[in-house]
Amino acid sequence: MIDNRCAQSVLTEKLIRYAMQVHGALSNRFPELIHQRSLEAMKYAGLVFQREVDRTVFYRDEIVGVRRVDILVDNAVLVELKATHEPTTLHHAQTINYLKAFRLEVGLLFNFGEKSLQFKRFIKSQRQLIS
Repeated sequence: MIDNRCAQSVLTEKLIRYAMQVHGALSNRFPELIHQRSLEAMKYAGLVFQREVDRTVFYRDEIVGVRRVDILVDNAVLVELKATHEPTTLHHAQTINYLKAFRLEVGLLFNFGEKSLQFKRFIKSQRQLIS
């Protein structure tokens, strides 16, 4: 269901539907990389799709590290992929940190490791992160 209050809601709904198609075709038998490569076919739907995108992390104008997100779509939504039995709060924290590092408002966490696709949408407001 599209929630027009959410930034990028139309795009995230497309991504969720596409991930469901990939999961339906591949099931939960494959590692994360296979699902990542399968999702890359989104570029044929007119979406700007980038895999393994790096961003530099700064603290007080000093470079302190680099973060790499699994997928960046249309330079607007980051997608983190897992193929595990159950995503943990660590996976949620990783997605939230990527939103901060990439200075984006919306992220998706997909878990392909279960019988049904699991997903969570993260929305960063000005004051807090809603998940």
